[in-house]
Amino acid sequence: MKIKKPLFWDIERLSFLSILLLPFTIFIILSNILKKLQNQHNKPEYIKTICVGNIYVGGTGKTPLAIELHRIFKKLRRKTVFIKKFYNESIDEQILLEKEGPCISAKNGRLNALKGAIIKRFNLAIFDDGLQDKSVNYNLRIVCFNKQNFIGNGFLIPAGPLRESIESLKDYDVVFLNGYGNNIKKKISRIKEINKKIKIFETTYRLIKEKKVNKKDKFVAFAGIGTLYNFKKTLNSHGFNVTKFLPYPDHYNYSDIEIKKIKQIAKSYKAKILTTEKDFLRIKNNNQLKNNKTNQINFLKMKLEIKNEKKFINYLNSKI
Repeated sequence: MKIKKPLFWDIERLSFLSILLLPFTIFIILSNILKKLQNQHNKPEYIKTICVGNIYVGGTGKTPLAIELHRIFKKLRRKTVFIKKFYNESIDEQILLEKEGPCISAKNGRLNALKGAIIKRFNLAIFDDGLQDKSVNYNLRIVCFNKQNFIGNGFLIPAGPLRESIESLKDYDVVFLNGYGNNIKKKISRIKEINKKIKIFETTYRLIKEKKVNKKDKFVAFAGIGTLYNFKKTLNSHGFNVTKFLPYPDHYNYSDIEIKKIKQIAKSYKAKILTTEKDFLRIKNNNQLKNNKTNQINFLKMKLEIKNEKKFINYLNSKI
């Protein structure tokens, strides 16, 4: 059973729980110091590297952005490979990457996966996550934020949702503000206060698959992704008639009982069922569930749409 992200992590004002947990952030601080002392001179000559990561835990749009980068470089005729460290709980993201292009996933470290990419003669490696892994000196380091949550309460884990302090943006090249949210100018100003040279780009979500889905139907929607707000906002902005929304924790593993419950709820509302592609893949590939458990469940495929994409491509060409 996955644990939901604490609500106080995203409350901007100081909370009692944040203060109580603040002393425990020393473990993250010490861990980050030790990582910075690691060898950062591993910048292979035969392959370029881009890392798409975050400092906010989960739900920042890393994987969709990595996919967009692959599509951009495919048009530029670059031989690109995804690299992702293997975790059981993020197998859904690995499957999404593999549907787009070659992906090397290694349990024994990203540097070993990169060596495998060189042997296979790829000339560009896109790392989905890995900014905190200092074993590779990336050519380009991209930090993703969700526009809605941004840095949450601004504290490190467990007092807040940050893997690193916001001050770590001094060490990175690009920030992407993904999805939907308010006070964007204020957030951009905060970033620029820390690093004047950092490049900032924005994205929104666009649906690219609506097959067999009639927006006028009633829907019970469910999702277990890092930022539920983006999925709900996308459904609303595209005019879907959602009568009930069922939230689950990120990378949630649905049981047979839970799928049956979702279907019963939909039946009670006389509604169809709608979810994300990531959630659908987790259900379909769950060994505890038979494939026929996915019937009656529709999924929507979303992509990130980069604002000022030409400007971003020009920047990529100057760096990679």
